[in-house]
Order: sequence, then C-alpha cells, then structure tokens
Amino acid sequence: MSKGSKKKFLLIGLGGLVLGIALMIAFDWMWEETSTNESCMACHFHEKADAAWKQSVHYSNNKSGVMTDCAACHLPPKGTFAHFTAKAKMGIKDIWSYMTKDKDKINWERKGELEYAQKIVYNESCKSCHTNLFPTGITDEGVKAHLYYEENEKKLNLQCISCHLDAGHFNPNYKHGKMEGMVNTGSGVRYDSAAVVTEFVNFTETVPGTSAAISMVAIPGGTFTLGSPEDEPFRQADESPQRKVTISPFFMGELEVTWDQYWAFYNETMSEGRTAPEVVFANNSREDVDAVSGPTPPFGFPDQGWGMGTRPAITMTHYAAETFCQWLSLKTGRKYRLPTEAEWEYAARGGTSTPYFFEGSPKKYTNEGLMKKIFGIDTTSINGYIIYANNSMDKTQEPARVKANPFGLKNMLGNVMEYCADKYKENAYEGFKEGAVDPINQEGTEFVVRGGNYLDDASKLRCAARGHTENDNWLRTDPQNPKSIWWYSDIKGIGFRVVCEVPEGISAK
Repeated sequence: MSKGSKKKFLLIGLGGLVLGIALMIAFDWMWEETSTNESCMACHFHEKADAAWKQSVHYSNNKSGVMTDCAACHLPPKGTFAHFTAKAKMGIKDIWSYMTKDKDKINWERKGELEYAQKIVYNESCKSCHTNLFPTGITDEGVKAHLYYEENEKKLNLQCISCHLDAGHFNPNYKHGKMEGMVNTGSGVRYDSAAVVTEFVNFTETVPGTSAAISMVAIPGGTFTLGSPEDEPFRQADESPQRKVTISPFFMGELEVTWDQYWAFYNETMSEGRTAPEVVFANNSREDVDAVSGPTPPFGFPDQGWGMGTRPAITMTHYAAETFCQWLSLKTGRKYRLPTEAEWEYAARGGTSTPYFFEGSPKKYTNEGLMKKIFGIDTTSINGYIIYANNSMDKTQEPARVKANPFGLKNMLGNVMEYCADKYKENAYEGFKEGAVDPINQEGTEFVVRGGNYLDDASKLRCAARGHTENDNWLRTDPQNPKSIWWYSDIKGIGFRVVCEVPEGISAK
C-alpha cells in the first residue's frame, strides 16, 4: 500500500471513528432525553396522573427529599438489556396509541388498578432503590410484611406494588393498614323486629337492631336441566353430564349482599380474634346471636374506593359469607344460608334453557376473535342485563344499572362472582342421579363460585359456567400468620347472595 493510500485509509478510519463517536453521543443524548418526564408526558398526557405523581411519596411527600421520575419505575434498571428492549417496545406502543387513540375514551382509572399496574411497573426497579427493606423506624407490622415478602417473592410472584400501589401515584381511596371505627352509616332507620312472613310471596327482610333490609324473592320449585349441552359455545368439561334435577321452593336475595347489609353484620360482630373456623362453629351455640364471632378489621378499603351503599360487598371469604348467614338466621329466626349450586343455576336461568336468560348466543357477545376486536360487537341487549368487561369500567356497579331476570333477580350474571354451598368437583354432576331433589356436592377442597364478575368476557357469564375459589392464591399477599379467615387480599370480584328456606307452616305451592 502506497503512502498516499495509507493516508487516505487513515483519514477515512479517523472520520468513521469521529462519526461513530458523534452518533453514539447523539444516540445517548436522544436516549436520555426520551427518558425525561417531559418526554414521557408528551405522549402520556393524562393530567391527573401527573398531579397524582406530584402528591406521592416519590415526588415531595417524603422525608428524604428524593424525587424519582417516570422511567425509574416504568422501565427496568438502566444498564440492562431488559431496559433497552422494554423502552423500545413501550415507546413504539405509546407512539401508536398517541396517534390512533382518543384520550377521552381511555379508561385512565383502570390503569391505576393493580392488575394493570403490574404490567408497567418493574419490581427490580423498586428494589434497585429500596435496597434496605428494614430501615430505622419501620413498624413491627412493616417488618412482618417485608419478611413475608422476602420469603415468598419468587414463589408467589409478589411485587412491591401489591401492597404499595399508591407509592408512585397518590390515590386518596387507597389505604395501607387496618380500617378503624364504624364504616356503615346506613339509612338512619333502625328496625325493631324481623319481617312477618305468612305466605310464599316476595318480602323485605328487616334485621332487628340495624338499618339493614334485604329484598327477598320467592323462587317457585321446579325441575330443570343442570349443566350445558355439548353444542353450547364455550362450554367447559365441568358443565357435564347434564342432569335433570328438582329444586324445592325457596327465597333468594334479589341482589347480591350489599355493603350496607354487610356492614350491619360487621358492626355487630367484629372482633380482633384469630379463631379458626372449626373452633368458632364448634363453640357457638347458634341459638345465641351474641356468640357469633364476626370479621376482624380489613386492611385498606375493601370496596377498593369504588363506593359502598347498594354496591355488592366484596373480598370477604366463603367462611365470612357463611357466618353472615348464621348471624342473619339468629337475628331473624329464619334459616338463611348460601345457595346450593343447583339452586343457583335454577334461579339464574329463571325458567329458560338457553346460555343466558335473555336472547343471544355467546358467539354474538364474546370479544374473542380478530374481527370482533377490529369491528366490535353489538352490546345493546346484553348491556341491559349484565355488568361485565365491556361496560363495567373495570369495577363493580350499582344493581340499578341492570334489568332483572324472569324470576326478578338482578346481577345473577356478572358484577361479582357468588359463593355457593357446594364444594367444587370437576365431575360433580356424575354423582347426581337423574331426577335428584336438591342435590349438593360436599367433596372437594375449594367452593363453587358462579356468575362471573365485572372483568369477565360474555363467554364466561353463561348460566351453566362454573368456577371455584382459589383460597391460597386469593390470600397470596396477606402477610399475616395465620392468614385472614375473613378477608381476601388478592381477589376483588367475589361476593354472595343469600337464600332463605321456606318456614314451616307456609305453603309454597
């Protein structure tokens, strides 16, 4: 190679090096600039999110004076490959959303819920700053909770925001800690006696000494086919074999038990005790209402800040629901309990034999399928009867939002899942004889839940669709030892409605 060629090659190499360094500096500058709060807010233009961040402990509401930025929580730690890929993926998604979506139609409230937040907040980023989980001044409860986290983080897939959801964006409706004091103001009217029931017709139960009243619907007995036919869209294996069974007459709550009704029970029976269910039921006489040991105070706001009143009470355990029925029975002198699975499906169908108690196929109403995602679905009919994924705004709703089924019951499908008295067994119907009267399955470890909830697709809200409790998973983030027997920490859309047996001497024909 000649001297001139070497010089030319050297100049080209030097120029390439300078250009490369310049590009690296420019790329680094661009990378850092697009990670600033101002850059994030250029696309994430939700004003309340910015205001909530400035009220949080990650901005000014802390003793240290340290302020974090958007990228510190919503991206993996810097210097990792995950940081690069997550930012690239999120950036493309955000730009596309900015260009194609109407911000006024975005459910911003939903983005503050734990189920969504877990997808956009990186736990390793929390831990990169909070390296000491036991700082000076931490309470005994805090130590207990953080020890539980350390022991179960990977096994239970725990995240910091499972308990500290308001750390990044302040939420006045979120509370980390036990509730205190009375929570039910009620109507101000206190009933002196239970309702008088002399015939098999709808009646309003009044709970003595409280302001709680429960509308009860007379459900006539009859014979129906339990389960779903093989050609029903979206049917599951546990909905078979179909069985023709007979149901005796009973009364059923028009609505799922409301917060007003549940707080009446809570205020009369609450305790700080940790007594195990088998001990409580063994010792209580069931003839003495004062012997009923009720719920311990819940952590935070069990209504999730959505509102109480006539909204369905949620997050209580199956044991708590059974204890409510025991208390209600003792207060009124009538036998209240949870419905059997067969009673529940019979009542939900309201005399119909189709997937829903109203017209329409699950194929018509489901969101599944590419064409449905592009063009949407006609929800005119289903919206009038069910609170579900397409109209719930990701939270429970007032029962007044929907029309009743043919028996006069509201929210049998959607809003919240409802506990049944049966234990769950996948092939439970195989144990029911054709023509059985009031069948119930008592084999299994979990309990049956029916009706689906506010987050479910229409395909899961068919009258025959079955579900079950997931006790350990629903207590995943509860750090108490033993875990609560009253309140679930990791399920929102669960509640119950009551059944009242027809009192002796009343003809239900």
